[in-house]
Amino acid sequence: MKKKPNPLSDDEINFHTRKWIKPEDLNPNGSLFGGSLLKWIDEEAAIYAIVQLGNYHVVTKFISEISFEASARQGDLVEMGLVATHFGRTSLTMRAVVRNMITRKTILTIEKIVFVNIGDDGRPAPHGYSSITYNRDRMPTEHPQTGSINLP
Repeated sequence: MKKKPNPLSDDEINFHTRKWIKPEDLNPNGSLFGGSLLKWIDEEAAIYAIVQLGNYHVVTKFISEISFEASARQGDLVEMGLVATHFGRTSLTMRAVVRNMITRKTILTIEKIVFVNIGDDGRPAPHGYSSITYNRDRMPTEHPQTGSINLP
């Protein structure tokens, strides 16, 4: 039997996204549909990768084993947290934790989510970073669709 990893403490992960569980998020059992949760995590991880790597063009490369530990019901509030665990030459690896704010139980953990930085040619490209940023200094200032610069 695999050893269950310890959940990250509040000192190790920042929780940035919260969701309110609505009727459309439920499965036939009346609990949170895992597919909805995985979609939210992938989207949040993409945004995190964009901020960390300074590029709108990132793609999900790998998601490791997903451990569902608890659930949520309609009306519950859940929070998703990510932390970068490794910067590769063209990639960013992170860990995800989702917890129910009402029951205070961990809903899900994903030990490894890997995103790849993509260049203009559509291929993996070096990003040049090796540490986490906690501000928006790497956030791209050019819109990915139009190429126009966003000025304050």
